Amino acid sequence: MRSRPQWARQDGFGIRVEWGRAGAAALGPGAGCLVVIDVLSFTTSVSVATAAGTAVFPYRWRDDSARAFAAAKAAELAVGRREGGPWSLSPAAIRRAPFTERLVLPSPNGSTIAAAVEGTPVVAACLRNVSAVADWLLAQRWGTPDRPIAIIAAGEHWPGTDIVRPALEDWLGAGALAAALIDRGLATPSPEAAIAATAFDGTADVGALVADCASGRELAAIGFAEDVAIAIELDSDSTVPVLANGAFADRRPG
Repeated sequence: MRSRPQWARQDGFGIRVEWGRAGAAALGPGAGCLVVIDVLSFTTSVSVATAAGTAVFPYRWRDDSARAFAAAKAAELAVGRREGGPWSLSPAAIRRAPFTERLVLPSPNGSTIAAAVEGTPVVAACLRNVSAVADWLLAQRWGTPDRPIAIIAAGEHWPGTDIVRPALEDWLGAGALAAALIDRGLATPSPEAAIAATAFDGTADVGALVADCASGRELAAIGFAEDVAIAIELDSDSTVPVLANGAFADRRPG
């Protein structure tokens, strides 16, 4: 990823929030850690899979190269939700699928961001594991202006384009993590992080809002309302999926 202008980096703040691949390019270099949030559904799928003991390899494309990549990693390959395989970008499907030690999970949003960042630790967060991730980040002593936590809301793409659609569920996920970090004593959020935290704290029913937002309605319309239901189970996982050697694995203490 190419770096972005100095003004875009939210310098001087310990918690920073941005959108998509361009935001990761802006905030990733020099960050203590980069946290990817793709609630519907990449990082939720990662949380569910790693909770079961599966190592998850992020991959950008779902094509012949993905099959070759999975073969090289001796891993199963997740397919599209409607392709009928046991593993897909569906948290519900992953929960029902046979256990596998290694899984390649293609995604044009969250997976792409995670796979493209170099030189910065990467964590996958969602509503299911936000408190566990916040605790772990603080234990690493990240979240200072010199070692900031860069929270990246993945967003979606408008159909048939490379244009990012800011997605409400990811904004609330980013806000949930920013709020959790602030509640734990980190006192230097950027304006972007502060507003995201305020949005989360000011939402009376996050689950209902996610279910009724554009992305939630899209999944329900194609028969995957269960994926939304799993994604909105706040703090139901204690997983901390950290990317190492090309795969996310649970790094929670103990």
